[in-house]
Amino acid sequence: MKKLILALMVASTSFVEPAVAARIKDITTIQGVRENPLYGYGLVIGLDGTGDQSSQTRFTAQSIESMLTKMGVNLPPGINIQAKNVASVMVTASLPAFSKPGQAIDITVSSIGNAKSLKGGTLLMTPLKGADGNIYAVAQGSVIVGGAGAEAGGSSKKINHLSAGRVPEGAVVERSVPSKVLTADTIKLELSEHDFGNIERIVNAINDRFSGAAQAIDARTVEIQVPKEMNQKIAFMSTVQALEINEVDAVAKVIVNSRTGSIAINQRVALKPSAVSHGNLSVNIQSTPIVSQPNPFATGETVTTSFDEITIKESGGELIKISGTNSLNDVVRGLNQLGATPSDLISILQALKQAGSLQASLEVI
Repeated sequence: MKKLILALMVASTSFVEPAVAARIKDITTIQGVRENPLYGYGLVIGLDGTGDQSSQTRFTAQSIESMLTKMGVNLPPGINIQAKNVASVMVTASLPAFSKPGQAIDITVSSIGNAKSLKGGTLLMTPLKGADGNIYAVAQGSVIVGGAGAEAGGSSKKINHLSAGRVPEGAVVERSVPSKVLTADTIKLELSEHDFGNIERIVNAINDRFSGAAQAIDARTVEIQVPKEMNQKIAFMSTVQALEINEVDAVAKVIVNSRTGSIAINQRVALKPSAVSHGNLSVNIQSTPIVSQPNPFATGETVTTSFDEITIKESGGELIKISGTNSLNDVVRGLNQLGATPSDLISILQALKQAGSLQASLEVI
């Protein structure tokens, strides 16, 4: 358990590293320049018997019937479609900023029925809509699934996820999203995380290069005066985004993933002197089968029962002193003294935070 935190920490130096210059383009975004989510409903065909069970997913049968009707194939009334090679899917994609008709984008295909696998399937032409209901792209192509599975004699084995896949460049953009960013007299930069110190440094860096061009709006936003001519505007923003600043140290923070037990600590985290008592509670259940059968030639049935023995053991509980420190290595060393599992360490960190010993923001995701 000595490597518990060492394997998960973000930085591992025993000293505070000098500030590293960061480009403005790496820590900011341009207001109004963003991706737009798209989605659509479609059918994946050509599956090897791993598609939806139509008796349980009636919408798949209805979709097949509707598709055939549009193609001039009229099915007899009351027919029950059992197409195990077809699966209903939702198709999602992100439309990049400034995308133009004819460009290709990647798509994700996810089963919404009870299909066992989409491996080897082909997505039929699927319109992709935006939040406004308009069609912005059309998707089609062979689905790539990064997994494998097999069944035999009632047993099955599956590696990775088989009910979702990707189609690289599987959609063609049909409509662009209008953007007024480059037609305005000003452009706003937004920090990924609000910070007054970084905003001040960004404004100073821009104004040192272009006198009076930038002003701070708040702790996240900088407004920049840009040239009117388009070519000059592009060159101006290219220069601005390439400028570098020395970022202000981030807020001390501990990130805990309660589902996986992963823990990340940045170098600003500190511990005040404290004492922690940690113990482990283990429960062991042993089951012994007991078979009772009748005598030869006697009437009766063989009965199988079990004898269950439950043992509860509590270990640990020793009070451990953790010295106060501002060094990340010392913080890691102090927490490793506890010899706790990741799940137990989450509770310990919460207790240290409540006690005022952990000098950092604790975020559980």
